[in-house]
Amino acid sequence: MPQKTYNAKPGDIERSWYVVDAEGETLGRLATRIADTLRGKLKPQYTPHIDTGDFVVVVNCENVRVTGRKMEQKKYYRHSGYPGGIKERTLAELLRRHPDDVIRHAVKGMMPKNRLGRAQLKKLKIYAGAAHPHTAQQPNPLP
Repeated sequence: MPQKTYNAKPGDIERSWYVVDAEGETLGRLATRIADTLRGKLKPQYTPHIDTGDFVVVVNCENVRVTGRKMEQKKYYRHSGYPGGIKERTLAELLRRHPDDVIRHAVKGMMPKNRLGRAQLKKLKIYAGAAHPHTAQQPNPLP
């Protein structure tokens, strides 16, 4: 008798909430763990074309760590759409102004570049301080 391949249905998925303390964590390694959790790759019922992932709440994102001289050398670019409208910021400057954007940018680069990836990224909640408004969901620490 042949084995049947399991395909997750959107209504059958149980979503958990996880909280991550980013203090002292390395940026890339943390972003990889978050991206895998958002996509649901750590679950046995993972299906690539269905959103099987969980919610992730990141706290203390301003205290994330990077190796080497990335604080001065890593640059983030954005463009206004006008000629000569390119802007650049270093990692240190972005951490000072918008610390949540650093983790969001790193995780977004590890997600699928389609509407499924955009839907999965909406389950990511990032906060600069230690407090977050998601205590009612009783988030567990990310393994």
